[in-house]
Amino acid sequence: MIESPTVTSIDELTGYVGREIGVGQWFEVTQARVDAFAELSGDHQFIHVDIERAAGTPFGGTIAHGLLTLSSLPLLTRDRVGIKLDLKPRMSLNYGYNRVRFPAPVRVGKRIRLRTTLVSVDEVSPSVYQTVYRQTVEIEGEVKPAMVAESVGRTYL
Repeated sequence: MIESPTVTSIDELTGYVGREIGVGQWFEVTQARVDAFAELSGDHQFIHVDIERAAGTPFGGTIAHGLLTLSSLPLLTRDRVGIKLDLKPRMSLNYGYNRVRFPAPVRVGKRIRLRTTLVSVDEVSPSVYQTVYRQTVEIEGEVKPAMVAESVGRTYL
């Protein structure tokens, strides 16, 4: 991805449908972050929090919760390189997800990053646009991604 333009209109944004629009920076998944998520979510399954017991699994150690990976999307988007959106909306919100899959586990100590592709832009009511993005979380040095999701947003202009 070479260009880093600022998109200021829905018409401009629509021109990026089907294209990768951003790549995030690498981020290390630490045991402390996994433990904090376990505490927050109440999911203390041993594959996430018991280092010794998890070492005996096919994963060879603790792994991040899939929902931790999903919840990390805002963090992984924060310092991305790619198009900048400056639509000056009245409001934008996360409308949900069409599909979320976790093809490969994120082992603690690995680094992940986000690649974003714009799937669609549709006007759902006057001045309200729905955007769908394919969010792919890569694991450094791994062939399979940690997560592939279709995120849905609503922008109110």
